Amino acid sequence: MNRVFTEENERYQIDCSEAVWATEELHVEYTAANSSLNDVDWIMESQEKLYLVEYKNANIPGAVNPGAFQPSTDKMINKVVKKYYDSLHYLYLLGKEKTKEYIYILEYPNGDSVSRKMIRNRLKTKLPFALQENVGEERKLIHKVEVLSIEEWNASEEYGKFPISEVL
Repeated sequence: MNRVFTEENERYQIDCSEAVWATEELHVEYTAANSSLNDVDWIMESQEKLYLVEYKNANIPGAVNPGAFQPSTDKMINKVVKKYYDSLHYLYLLGKEKTKEYIYILEYPNGDSVSRKMIRNRLKTKLPFALQENVGEERKLIHKVEVLSIEEWNASEEYGKFPISEVL
């Protein structure tokens, strides 16, 4: 089974060979089921965790109007949040109940670590962190959220096990 997935623009790929299990099939499955659910781009499983990964790159050559991509708008934040919530259904149906981390890999003009941290903080307020504190009784829907550049992802000891590179 090939565990190197190419993003939708076919400019970058993620190597999930080190994963216990990995998929990019959520969109296919959700479309086949005629559902209105949104999905993350990739899910990788390690021995301890599940990584739900959303990828957006407005810095690729030939990007259509990259300056118009505004990842900090309420509309974009809500869309990224919905993708996480909706992807939980897929994991539930597969019986996958490990620690879950949501990583938003984000590249866009003038993006930097400060703006990515601001977006992460906004996501954190809309993801189920407060809900699980109030209701969870030790159950968790999410354990961590990160917003990283490709460089930050690859430099991470944890996430870099699934390197992102340009398609050659």
